[in-house]
Amino acid sequence: MTDLGAVKSALRQQAIELPSWAFANSGTRFKVFAQKGVPRTPQEKIADAAQVHAYTGIAPSVALHIPWDAVEDYAALAAYAAEQGVRVGTINANVFQDDDYRLGSVTNPDPAVRRKAVDHLLACVDVMDATGSRDLKLWFADGTNYPGQDDIRARQDRLAEALVAVRDRLAPHQRILLEYKLFEPAFYTTDVPDWGTAYAHCLKLGEQAQVVVDTGHHAPGTNIEFIVAFLLREGKLGGFDFNSRFYADDDLMVGAADPFQLFRIMHEVVRGGGYDPAAGIAFMLDQCHNIEAKIPGQIRSVLNAQEATAKALLVDTAALEAAQRAGDVLGANAVLMDAYNTDVRPLLAELRAEDGLDPDPMAAFARSGYLERIAAERVGGQQAGWGA
Repeated sequence: MTDLGAVKSALRQQAIELPSWAFANSGTRFKVFAQKGVPRTPQEKIADAAQVHAYTGIAPSVALHIPWDAVEDYAALAAYAAEQGVRVGTINANVFQDDDYRLGSVTNPDPAVRRKAVDHLLACVDVMDATGSRDLKLWFADGTNYPGQDDIRARQDRLAEALVAVRDRLAPHQRILLEYKLFEPAFYTTDVPDWGTAYAHCLKLGEQAQVVVDTGHHAPGTNIEFIVAFLLREGKLGGFDFNSRFYADDDLMVGAADPFQLFRIMHEVVRGGGYDPAAGIAFMLDQCHNIEAKIPGQIRSVLNAQEATAKALLVDTAALEAAQRAGDVLGANAVLMDAYNTDVRPLLAELRAEDGLDPDPMAAFARSGYLERIAAERVGGQQAGWGA
């Protein structure tokens, strides 16, 4: 796509979901670092997320994490989000922070613990019903630390049983997004360690189960764009958790460590039809800002994703296909590099101006005084965070 008008039209369809936990206190596994003005309630998290959307124009939804974002009235929370100009998006389940889950949640050898975990997942579907959410994202910290600790195959059976129970509870328009993670916190085996495991379970579950790719959850050197292309081809790519990492799961701002990788991923998304809203792919951020300010960190990440998408849309597909058919290795690579090396910032600034937004969202937010205001107003109470 080289027509700039068409590129702008496509970019106007972009939507990147924000994680509520990105606005809470976070840190390393050793220490959580507090910041002034951090939200104390889910409502304050949503208000902060709305600021990101107000300045970027492409972050219209907020993912919730239950029970981190638990409230008595979820319909009222969804109404509050609408008042702020955003909506409640994906519901994330948490079956990893209770003492009962020391040996796992849905794969735990104790049937009572498995029942507790499944009950929580079903309660999350209730939250989806109340908020109008389409997607339930499931990540399991389940695994083992030692050989022989538990039966590897039996744990997969237990996982499959739990996933079936959740799928059977979904409304027809709702979906499971199954997330995988290479390692951590389990040291010997992880029950959903890779895209193949997630894909196999989703394949058996049917159309209402899709794989979500977290860009940080891979071994160094993994070709993530191949995984994306494969899952798109199979119709099993349900969403992304965008972040960036230097080692694994660092949860840095997307595009911070390897912006070229992000471009390559977005190229495969565009090439595979995944950028079309009808494809139903949920583009989400999943990151925590430990040493940088929360809201500017989210704005920067959204802008990085937007820039990578714009470059992917600028790939001359006709020239690329011609070079590929001719076996022109260097020519084909040059087409991609030409798009990647294009400075799309003037194009995006022009797009924002046309849409009534400030051409420079970072500078505009800095001038707004919002951070200073919430630092003064949000005094007292318990700040949201990991609690470590």
